[in-house]
Amino acid sequence: MTPRVLIVEDESDIAESIRRSLTREGRYQAATVGTAEAALQELSARHYDMTVLDLNLPGMDGLELCRQIRRSDRGAQLPILVLTARVEEADVVLGLELGADDYLTKPFRMRELEARIRALLRRAQLAQEQPAGHFDDGEIEADLGDYRVAVAGRPVRLTKTEFNLLAVLITNCGRVLSRERLLEKVWGYDFPGQTRTVDVHIKNLRAKLGTKTGKRIETVFGIGYRLLER
Repeated sequence: MTPRVLIVEDESDIAESIRRSLTREGRYQAATVGTAEAALQELSARHYDMTVLDLNLPGMDGLELCRQIRRSDRGAQLPILVLTARVEEADVVLGLELGADDYLTKPFRMRELEARIRALLRRAQLAQEQPAGHFDDGEIEADLGDYRVAVAGRPVRLTKTEFNLLAVLITNCGRVLSRERLLEKVWGYDFPGQTRTVDVHIKNLRAKLGTKTGKRIETVFGIGYRLLER
């Protein structure tokens, strides 16, 4: 089935350029909307496989839109790529903390945008095909098939990216994984990406696991991260 992409961008020339590029040769189906309100309506009315989201939108901005998408049942696992002219680190970090899977700053190259879209869609497809598995070390319990996690019996709600990140750490428990390796395994990138994306998702994951359990995700300075054995 041809992947469906929703482009949320209020600059019509940019939105149309992205749409034409994605739909060339029938690789994707793509629709464009110019406001957050229209995006919420579109996402509730039709199925999409991912969304490309500008932060500078009229009315409700892209950050609040990202928050609302993640709060909905349909949007909880939807891949979100933030496309923004905001280059301040605080804006980028906030977008990732609110649930975006990755970000790309403007101006951008269309080839890189398409590469990131392919990577996120490939990762989502691989996650659906991943065989079920179960992990339980007496503290962290994770059902890798049903995307369920509990810490000391307490259910923990994670985004798909956070869950996939935890799953990679679990399956490599005790081993150090570089940021680049995590980008490859979790985000599906076979090209240099934004390692800051990894750092923010690790921060979010630690917070959701709780103070004690979150400390088990150890930072190996200058290299990456590992999940310590219990």
